[in-house]
Amino acid sequence: MPDTTKTATLQIGEDSFELPIHSPTAGPDVIDIRKLYGQAGVFTYDPGFTSTAACDSTITYIDGEAGVLLHRGYPIDQLAGQSHYLEVCYLLLYGELPSAKQLEDFEQLVTNHTMLHEQMQYFFRGFRRDAHPMAIMVGVVGAMAAFYHDSTDISDPHQREVASIRLIAKMPTIAAMAYKYSIGQPFVYPRNDLDYAANFLHMCFSVPAERYDVSPVLARAMDRIFTLHADHEQNASTSTVRLASSSGANPFACIAAGIACLWGPAHGGANQACLEMLREIGTVDRIPEFIERAKDKNDPFRLMGFGHRVYKNFDPRATVMKESADEVLELLGIEDNPVLQVAKELEKQALADPYFTEKKLFPNVDFYSGIILEAMGFPTAMFTPIFALARTVGWISQWKEQLADPQLKIGRPRQLYLGETQRDYVDIENR
Repeated sequence: MPDTTKTATLQIGEDSFELPIHSPTAGPDVIDIRKLYGQAGVFTYDPGFTSTAACDSTITYIDGEAGVLLHRGYPIDQLAGQSHYLEVCYLLLYGELPSAKQLEDFEQLVTNHTMLHEQMQYFFRGFRRDAHPMAIMVGVVGAMAAFYHDSTDISDPHQREVASIRLIAKMPTIAAMAYKYSIGQPFVYPRNDLDYAANFLHMCFSVPAERYDVSPVLARAMDRIFTLHADHEQNASTSTVRLASSSGANPFACIAAGIACLWGPAHGGANQACLEMLREIGTVDRIPEFIERAKDKNDPFRLMGFGHRVYKNFDPRATVMKESADEVLELLGIEDNPVLQVAKELEKQALADPYFTEKKLFPNVDFYSGIILEAMGFPTAMFTPIFALARTVGWISQWKEQLADPQLKIGRPRQLYLGETQRDYVDIENR
């Protein structure tokens, strides 16, 4: 429990109110305003909830000023460099790193649940071929509640566990099927002899007509993309999952809500926006022009993939992602891809420009992940579905933590009402 020995005094006119202050294990103190309305008859006003703690959590901690991201206390660079995605999934779900036996059992459990209910193939075929993969994922994940009735009772710990494993296991299959459907190729079933990341790449890029061997370099890069996007504290999509969950919604509906929120270009679409910017630049010789535009305060153009809303110094995920980007580009080359040529030269010129280094506008994880996915051959429309796939474990971990919280209440934000006060209805002939 947080320390509550300190208090804050709020003065409203002649009245004063004592508010408890909670001290966390890391981060700023939090003033508890839960009883403020009952005591003082006032609300607080915080658009975007940028200064409001909506929950307490033990899963992920971010220090944006210092460039720190911890999962259950472990730095993200250590996890991405020494661990792998399913081990991080176990850590997020259960709070501790697994033993060798625990990890083996967990990996086997996930592997055994990767197939999708066969009837759900017909669900995919109800979409237009040009449907955005995120639209498909929102619909299909929400529809899982219609196929897996034995894991929708949120009051049953066993059913919550089954739903968690199913979502982690089946999300790559759903994302790959959405991709295959969009390009008119047959669905590829998961293979139990491949690891999580390699299996996803195989489902996306193999065809029945010939053998496809997954490159270990590409599989490792994909695993790192999954790991670096696994959870990111109380962001918009995670908060959406928690808000949906607070009403008692089933887990599949909650995760579908998270996917819908992630679809927004200000959230999960950042790496897609980055690639679209690189295509707008077009050729290496135009980079100086766009760098100057980015410096011009009167020009709306911004360099996508540089800087971060939370990380004011550097994105701790970007260093590891850059290593993978360099490995992938070395393997696949950039000679025939003008977008990747622009990306590499833009990175070089921006890092050499004092304007960007002084303002700490360094390339972030979205910049490098976009480069990797482009090099692998994914269309930009698949970037956000891959993000959703990776973030699923974070959403589930937060969902499970919330349901176990004895303080759980349905979310009900207040408002600052600025509309008309009460007025009488006027008959239409008198208006």
